Amino acid sequence: MGTDLHALLRSLRVWDPEVTALPPFDPAAAPAAPLPLFTTWFAEAVAAGQREPHTMSLATSDAAGLPDVRIVMLHGADEDGWSFATHASSHKGAQLAVRPHAALAFYWPVLGRQVRLRGPVTAAPAQDSQGDLHARSTGALAAALTGRQSEVLGSLEELAQMSQAAWDQARREPDAPVPTWTLYRLDPDTVEFFQGDERRRHVRLNYRRSHEGWERELLWP
Repeated sequence: MGTDLHALLRSLRVWDPEVTALPPFDPAAAPAAPLPLFTTWFAEAVAAGQREPHTMSLATSDAAGLPDVRIVMLHGADEDGWSFATHASSHKGAQLAVRPHAALAFYWPVLGRQVRLRGPVTAAPAQDSQGDLHARSTGALAAALTGRQSEVLGSLEELAQMSQAAWDQARREPDAPVPTWTLYRLDPDTVEFFQGDERRRHVRLNYRRSHEGWERELLWP
């Protein structure tokens, strides 16, 4: 007998108090810029036991304006922007080449929090991109060396063969270059912090960049 999807959806709870704590959030006490608040919230998500808090949704669009989204890993956040990496030859890289704007979304359900960012994306210099890659694990290098991301795959056997060769090379040459590997930085125009509330009085604080710096505004939930 098949699964009743609608019944299953209705049975699920959002922010179950057994696994979620909804801390108070006073936007009046928030810093003048979004990066310090993001750093604080990220550290609190880690401390609260949020699994894989560094994963985020990355939304891009293609030449026709059609949207695309996937989960990627945050590689850093500083005054230059929020960074992630991929092959320039991948679908993400091709889309960013023609439409260099994107959106990011973090979701940390253990605290009922979201962070959303939108803004232009630039590619870091090749030296920074290769440094980012070689600071990661052998497996990350092997995956990058395997390459051909987003291309049609003939069989899992073909993947296994190419992956094994890439693992061998990664162990043999830990500094092997991968020219297509690119570190991208999103420099946000807007950053929204969402704190859930059990009475659905969610607090949404939006930072909006202006000529004078960052402006802050509250949004209706």
